[in-house]
Amino acid sequence: MRGGRFVTTLTLLAACTALLLGGCGPSKKRIVILTNGTSPFWDAAKRGALDASEEFKLDEAGYEVVVDTNDFKVEGQITKLKGYANSSDVVAVGISVTDASNQAIADEMAKLRAAGIKVLAIDSDVAPEHAEKARFAYLGTNNVKGGQELGKAAKGLRPQGGRYAAFVGLKSAANAKERTSGFAEGAGDKFTQGKYLGDMGDANEARKSVIDALEDPEITTLVGIWSYNTPAIVDVVGKQPDPTRFTVVGFDAEPNAITHMAEGKVHAMVVQNPYEMGYQGVRLLKALVVDDQETIKEMLPSHGQPGGDIYDTGLKVVVPDEGSPLIKEMFDPKTEFLKLSEFQAWLKKYNLTGS
Repeated sequence: MRGGRFVTTLTLLAACTALLLGGCGPSKKRIVILTNGTSPFWDAAKRGALDASEEFKLDEAGYEVVVDTNDFKVEGQITKLKGYANSSDVVAVGISVTDASNQAIADEMAKLRAAGIKVLAIDSDVAPEHAEKARFAYLGTNNVKGGQELGKAAKGLRPQGGRYAAFVGLKSAANAKERTSGFAEGAGDKFTQGKYLGDMGDANEARKSVIDALEDPEITTLVGIWSYNTPAIVDVVGKQPDPTRFTVVGFDAEPNAITHMAEGKVHAMVVQNPYEMGYQGVRLLKALVVDDQETIKEMLPSHGQPGGDIYDTGLKVVVPDEGSPLIKEMFDPKTEFLKLSEFQAWLKKYNLTGS
């Protein structure tokens, strides 16, 4: 018996050695979502991506969905994109581009596509001149429209207009540029822009930016362009002698921002759908990988035509349950208008804490 066990052990060792040399059998192929940085916004996107992975049984099909976090820096994204190109298991990448006009990021995206890796821009796109080569499509918010809706909210809250300051992580990101230009259009001529400050994704710098902006005594409206900017605004405004003289509006709904709205400190939020970005992003990337033309045509029926490479994940305007002068008719008919409690019910449905 001892001899039999010894022979069996040698056989197993030999088999294991052969597997190791051969790669230990088939490994899963990775579908990667690369963020621009860290934020609860991306927690919701990750939930959507993982739900899509489960619903479409990607694990059984040999695929793994990975959400990879960048550090808000261009160099970080370039390094990660180069790493994917050198990884034989990466088959698809969805990226929130940190700098729309950065040639190096666009070049690395194009190299991935040339190597057969499927590429989408998610949440923040490349500049139009890079789009055709860099990615198959953009999936996310119509950020110009989102900015316009936030501007309309500011106008409805403060019809007399006034001077405003806006805050964002990366001013070079496409979504930042589009939202700020859209805000000015939606707010109208009675509003004038004061300071527009970037913070490179640093929470302390975000609060400092608000402090710096409030050195201008004429500023009465404060605009959060990225998700964490609105809570940073509230933190600083709460320390002012008269916080009630400020109108606070912002993009996205971080958990703190939701609490602040319930407390009357945030007056309107234009909320994207990061859950849907993650879910539909994985759905489309998977369809591209397996050449599922039916799904591709369903999601992008006009692909190849002007504007046909964009999948819009929609917008919500969220206002406090009581006391807001804002009504649905002030906004685009396609924009969903919700009271805070209705929005919280939507979050609960998807087991989310923010969006």
